[in-house]
Amino acid sequence: MNAGSYPASTVQSRNLRVALIALAAAVGMLGLGYAAVPLYRIFCQVTGFGGTTQRASIADADLASQLAQSAGSPTISVRFDGNIARDVPWSFGPEQATDTVQIGQRDMAFYIARNNSDVPITGTATFNVEPEQTGKYFNKVQCFCFTEQTLQPGEEVRMPVLYYVDPAILQDENAKNVEQITLSYTFHKAIEAEDSAS
Repeated sequence: MNAGSYPASTVQSRNLRVALIALAAAVGMLGLGYAAVPLYRIFCQVTGFGGTTQRASIADADLASQLAQSAGSPTISVRFDGNIARDVPWSFGPEQATDTVQIGQRDMAFYIARNNSDVPITGTATFNVEPEQTGKYFNKVQCFCFTEQTLQPGEEVRMPVLYYVDPAILQDENAKNVEQITLSYTFHKAIEAEDSAS
């Protein structure tokens, strides 16, 4: 039986079914595309994959500090790095390039950001840690990267990061001999700010 011998209603029904399946597949792929970023972020935060740092509470930091003091933890060098996306007219960088901290002890670093444009700019910071295997041990208690930052024209701000390196790093065969951890931030325009500008 050739295609010309099917009733027109059967051909239309099949075409409609194929079109609906294709539409459902396209909508599903679009949904997965939107879900991929938050799901990947959650995966990285849980595992420390890709140098993603951990978010800690004050109680966690206090416990780590007590463990470090009782164990007489060694020190580690932390290097700070700051970058901006091409569409962000800011100056941004660490106040101090490196610091030596005792593992487990809370420490604070500062970054300086300045809006060099003549309009308010809202930015959000992404971050990572190198080497990657240290990400799960680098804990931020307070950080400007947890919220969006809006700078007025010409405004300059000093933004703190309260952090500690978990003493558990000393038990990890892949991370215990690391001598320096790099904490890197990149500021991007906030999505809401981009939407309102367009």
